[in-house]
Amino acid sequence: MTTVNPQEQLQRYAQTSRTLEQTRSQLEELEQSEAVELFQKQLDLLKRRLLGDPKSLRSMFVADGVQAIAWEFQQEELGAAFTRTLWGLLLRDDEMSTVLLRFIWAMPLRFKRKFIKAIDDHLSDKYPMFKGLSDGWPAEVFIPPYIRPPEERTHDFELVNTGYLGYMALGYTQREVEMFVWLEVLRDKQCQDKPCELGVLIHGKKEPKGGCPVKIHIPEMLDLLGHGKFRQALELIESCNPLPNVTGRVCPQELQCQGVCTHTRRPIEIGQLEWYLPEREKLVGLKPAERFAGVVSPWARAEKPPIAVVGSGPSGLINAYLLAAEGFPVTVFEAFHDLGGVLRYGIPEFRLPNTLIDDVVEKITLLGGRFVRNFVVGKTATLEDLKANGFWKIFVGTGAGLPTFMNVPGEHFLGVMSANEFLTRVNLMRALDDKYETPLPETKGKEVFVIGGGNTAMDAARTARRLGANVTIVYRRTKSEMPARVEELHHALEEGINLKVLRAPIEFIGDEKTHFVSHAVLAVNALGPPDKSGRRAPVPTGETERVPVDLVIMALGNTANPIMKEAEPGLKTSKWGTIEVGDGSQKTSIADVYSGGDAARGGSTAIRAAGDGQAAAREIVGDIPFTAEEIKERVAKAARYTELGQVAQTIVEKIPLAGGIVEFKVRAPMVARSAKAGQFVRVLGWDDGELIPLTLADWDAEEGTIDLVIQGMGTSTLLMNRMAIGDAFAGIAGPLGRASELHHYGPDQTVVFTAGGVGLPPVYPIARAHLEMGNHVTLIAGFRSKEFLFWTGEDERVGKLQAKYGDQLDVIYATNDGTFGIKGFVTTPLEEMLKNDKTSKGRKIAEVITIGPPIMMRVVSDLTKPYGVKTVASLNSIMVDATGMCGACMVPITVDGKMVRKHACIDGPELDAHLIDWDKFLPRFNTFKAQEQRSKAAHGLA
Repeated sequence: MTTVNPQEQLQRYAQTSRTLEQTRSQLEELEQSEAVELFQKQLDLLKRRLLGDPKSLRSMFVADGVQAIAWEFQQEELGAAFTRTLWGLLLRDDEMSTVLLRFIWAMPLRFKRKFIKAIDDHLSDKYPMFKGLSDGWPAEVFIPPYIRPPEERTHDFELVNTGYLGYMALGYTQREVEMFVWLEVLRDKQCQDKPCELGVLIHGKKEPKGGCPVKIHIPEMLDLLGHGKFRQALELIESCNPLPNVTGRVCPQELQCQGVCTHTRRPIEIGQLEWYLPEREKLVGLKPAERFAGVVSPWARAEKPPIAVVGSGPSGLINAYLLAAEGFPVTVFEAFHDLGGVLRYGIPEFRLPNTLIDDVVEKITLLGGRFVRNFVVGKTATLEDLKANGFWKIFVGTGAGLPTFMNVPGEHFLGVMSANEFLTRVNLMRALDDKYETPLPETKGKEVFVIGGGNTAMDAARTARRLGANVTIVYRRTKSEMPARVEELHHALEEGINLKVLRAPIEFIGDEKTHFVSHAVLAVNALGPPDKSGRRAPVPTGETERVPVDLVIMALGNTANPIMKEAEPGLKTSKWGTIEVGDGSQKTSIADVYSGGDAARGGSTAIRAAGDGQAAAREIVGDIPFTAEEIKERVAKAARYTELGQVAQTIVEKIPLAGGIVEFKVRAPMVARSAKAGQFVRVLGWDDGELIPLTLADWDAEEGTIDLVIQGMGTSTLLMNRMAIGDAFAGIAGPLGRASELHHYGPDQTVVFTAGGVGLPPVYPIARAHLEMGNHVTLIAGFRSKEFLFWTGEDERVGKLQAKYGDQLDVIYATNDGTFGIKGFVTTPLEEMLKNDKTSKGRKIAEVITIGPPIMMRVVSDLTKPYGVKTVASLNSIMVDATGMCGACMVPITVDGKMVRKHACIDGPELDAHLIDWDKFLPRFNTFKAQEQRSKAAHGLA
């Protein structure tokens, strides 16, 4: 340790003190100088500025940094170190990065090209999507969204085109993805004439070519993105279109905004940018509940009259959103048990995830919009009913309707179905999931033909491929004439789907034992001159091919569904059955009723439907001709009606009848109000069940209940019969089908009913209706044996009818074994009547109505036909939607020697029994027999 000398310490202290005194004197002298005084003032000003605006010093450094970067851009090329540093600053997502991002966005094109060349040269090792980006940038190259490879995606229903956010699955950060999007936007020219938004006017054409049907301000959106204002860009889109994550996925941008992009070789990915924004918001932004917090429901405010929206497809959803956002109380009435219309049942999840539809529904709900499911306008209620219950104006967006078939020989064979039915079973009814009850045709390892070349054909083909089928698309023209989106066709071919072009089915051949299709006979075509659409028309060459096939899916488009037209005589429709709207308007021929989408256009696109819904909303928002008090009354009335439509369809009474047959009384006030004799309902027992048709046995409009009689046969009906009082069905829609045609007959005539087993419940209301109008009725009710009797006692339904109508009603009971009534089938007494000069107790048979097992109805039809007695059969065929959309309930009718397709749910359920081709119809009940047996075994019910 060093010893310190005290004398030295004192000397050092004295010396330091003298130095300090001299320094202080110099400091005081300098402080008086003009230069130091100015410095002190500047320092003081800086202190005050920092206290008032702490970010200002940082801004000074940022400005200096930008000046340095600007200097770098003046050099011949950007170096590797600088490029990596600049990219790192851009990724920081702070004030500096925002300034830099906007600085580059504002630069002249030559400097942007220098930047793109730099990231191509120096960053493509980490970002392979940058490789070659500078070659032809900005007109010919782009950063593509991420598309999952075919070998990975062909076996699941996850998204194929996962967009820019798909790169996160490869390990890139959310901010890096944000920069990929920004780089795509950097290609934008900010065109003054806005072709992407407004389209391009073509001489002699009423509508411009391309453009955005919902008028999104695309150049402004791109400018906001260029400045890094992602949330503002989303808000701009949603002010026009609340469905950007839907339309961004399924809109044919190549024909709309991108189709007229001035970058003709490689348009800007507008659709992907549109879809990206709401998906980004889910990651970094506010949840919808937070974004819409504080919104007071229009129903509670009651400041504007209520609006009814019919259908929850793209046109209905955008219409409901915009009107709810404007403060109108809105109720959406949807025929299905789930929302989204064609977006849900028609488009597979590998193209449009259901969560995106749910997002839109959630936003409408948060704005105060309400939804009533299982409500078929035109059946459950008329447009006039809606008006009478407080709704001021109505928008009808019910979609296109009935699937198209070719009506070629053999089309009746099992295994020939519409794309609507196939996709509805897979998409809406989730038949691809073993937890769900809806059966699917056998596909694994099978040869599947999809007939058609549009987007629906691609969806059906790619769905069947994912279910394990070997799929071939059969198209009558060539690949280049296919109307499908280029992207969808490209993806289909990548996934191993085959094309058989210049071919058209002219006949299907089936196995006579199984009744399933086994071969298709294809006509070989050549291309002739262009047709009216401008495409070259297919011309048969006379050659044919016979090829094996196990399943045929018809994807040939749709025709208009007649439900609305038949329910509304004042509604003008075109020769194609579509709803007519005014020129430049969405108004229909009925006052205060508007329409759009496929209901008015026929088959079109989701974005055009959305555009119609938007246009109708603009028309609806107008002068309100009511006082404040009248508005409140209307809102209260519409609210009650909406609540009634949302009532849970709960079992209030359960009566075991006989032999696995159960009667349920169910609360269903909307159905009970409109039910008529002969109609049926579509029932979903539970969320993962299947939709089945059940005839209405009875109803009470005052009590708001309906009666269903269910015989446990398959998995669904067996499990339904286990339901208890207080349980609720997941959905009952109706009443569906046409009501019975009732004719008044004289006292010397009788209407004969043949009811086999559970045919008695549907017969009961029809027979009662005939009795009420004064007709004489002869009821022949058949049962297997005494143990299966029901409704026959004096205090039961048939007994009460006998007590009330006396001699106006004759009842004959028959059992197969003779244990009750006469021995034999219902045909035994019927045959005696026919042989007895077509009379019963002296009364001429006016008509025969037969309901029961299909075989029984066929025998009754065969029995009466030689006698020329009018005979009606009520058919509950295989159905999915039960409103005509799927085409599953096809009934082959022979008229003048030609087969005509009828549909039990639209044209029936009652049809002329003598016109039905029973040989072709009866096998349809075995379509899913094998699947049903497997399902029963899986549930321990076999």
